[in-house]
Amino acid sequence: MYIVIQKQLIYFLDYLNREQVLLKMKILISAYSCEPGKGSERGVGWNVAREAANHHEVWVLTRFEESGEVIEAELAQNPVPNLHFVYFNIPILGDMWRWGSNGAMQIHYYLWQVQAYFVARRLHREIGFDAMHHATFVKYSSPSFLSLLDAPFIWGPVGGGETAPKAFWKDFSLRAKVYETARNLARSLGELDPFVSVTAKRSAVVRATTKDTANQLYKLGAYKVYITPESGLPEEEIAHLAQYKMPEGSPVRFISMGRLLHWKGFHLGIRAFAKANLPDAEFWVVGDGAEWQALQTLAQELGIAEKVKFWGRLPREQTLEKLGQCHVLVHPSLHDSGGWVCIEAMATARPVICLDLGGPAIQVTEETGFKIAAINPEQAVTDMSKAMITLANDPELRVRMGQAGQKVVKEGYSLQAQGDRLAQVYQEVVSNQKSNEGDFAVKM
Repeated sequence: MYIVIQKQLIYFLDYLNREQVLLKMKILISAYSCEPGKGSERGVGWNVAREAANHHEVWVLTRFEESGEVIEAELAQNPVPNLHFVYFNIPILGDMWRWGSNGAMQIHYYLWQVQAYFVARRLHREIGFDAMHHATFVKYSSPSFLSLLDAPFIWGPVGGGETAPKAFWKDFSLRAKVYETARNLARSLGELDPFVSVTAKRSAVVRATTKDTANQLYKLGAYKVYITPESGLPEEEIAHLAQYKMPEGSPVRFISMGRLLHWKGFHLGIRAFAKANLPDAEFWVVGDGAEWQALQTLAQELGIAEKVKFWGRLPREQTLEKLGQCHVLVHPSLHDSGGWVCIEAMATARPVICLDLGGPAIQVTEETGFKIAAINPEQAVTDMSKAMITLANDPELRVRMGQAGQKVVKEGYSLQAQGDRLAQVYQEVVSNQKSNEGDFAVKM
C-alpha cells in the first residue's frame, strides 16, 4: 500500500513539475507564406508566429526567397527575442513557386511540405519541441507532414471547404463555371490523398475558418475542430480604423471592396441596389479584376450607372478613406474562407450586409449587420435589397450596428485576442498529452 501511494505521489509531483515547464513552451510553426505587414496567407503566417512568440519560444519554417529580406528587416528594427526563423527551399525545382498561384506553385507547396518534415525532424532532435503547428497555407485539402512527428500537432487555421451554392452558378460565365468545377475537383482530389486524412486524424486540434471546412475535417477523421478566424487586426490598426466616423446626411452610400471576381458576388450587390430603388443613395465599388467590364455593363443595363461608381484598385489608405465616406459594407461573397474586409468595416463601425456563407457568416452577427440566406440568386437579391432599404431609412440602426461591430472586433478579432486563444490551444494539447502519458504510467 505504501509503495502504491509513494508511486502515485511521484507521478503527481512529476505532473506539477511538467505543468510549470508548460508556462513557456518550445513551438515549431510551419509557414510556407509569412511576411509582416501583409494580408492573406503571408499575413496569417506572420501574425500566428508573432503572436505565438509573445507566449512561447517559437521557431518558424518558411522561405527566404519570398519574404526573408522583409522578415529580417522587420526583426532588425523590432526585435522579437523568442522568435527564430529557419529558411529552406526544396533542392530541385525550387523556383516553381514563381510560376503562378495555381498548378506549379501548388506542386511546389506540396514538395516543400515534404522537405519541411525532414527539416523539422532534425530540429526536433536538437531542440525537443513541445508542440508543432502548421499555419500556412490555409488549406485543408493538402497535408502537413509535421503531423507524423512525435509531438502534439495543431493544424490551422485551414479553410477551403466552402463552395458556391449550385443555384448561383447560372449567373456565372463559362470561364467562371470552369473555375468552380476545377476548384471543386482539386479539393476532392486533395481529400483522396491519404496523407490529408492522416493529418486530420493525427491533429490534436484543427483550427477551421468556417463551418463548411469543419464538416469536411470531421469527415476526414479529425477528432477536435475549433472554428476560429484566420483574420485579425493589430491593436493600433483597430484604433486607426475607429477614427473613420459615420458620415452624416445624404446620400447613403453602400460600398463593396475587393477583387472583382465572379465568386465575390459583386453582381448580386449591384442587382440588390437596383432593386432597392433608393432615391438618394449610391453604390461604390473599389477594386479591379476579371469582372470589371461585366459589372459596369450590368449597372448600365439596370439603369443605375449614374449611381454606381467604380473606383478601381486603390492603395490601402485610399481604400479606407472611401470606406470612411460610406455607410454600409456589402459583401455577398459566395465562398470566402476569411473576409478581412468585413472585419475592417466592422472596426470602422459600419454595418455589414453579407451572405450567410463562409467566413463572413462567422464574423457578422445579428447585432452587427444582416446575414442573408443563400438559397438562390433571386431570393438573395431580394433579401439584400430589403436590408439596404432598412439601413438606408434608419440611421440610428446603422450607428447601433456599427458600434456593436466595433465591440466584436476589439474583443474577438484583435491579434492579441487571437494570440491568447492560440496560447490556450497550445496549453491544452500539451497538457492533454502529458496527462495521457501520466495515466499510461499509472496504469503500467
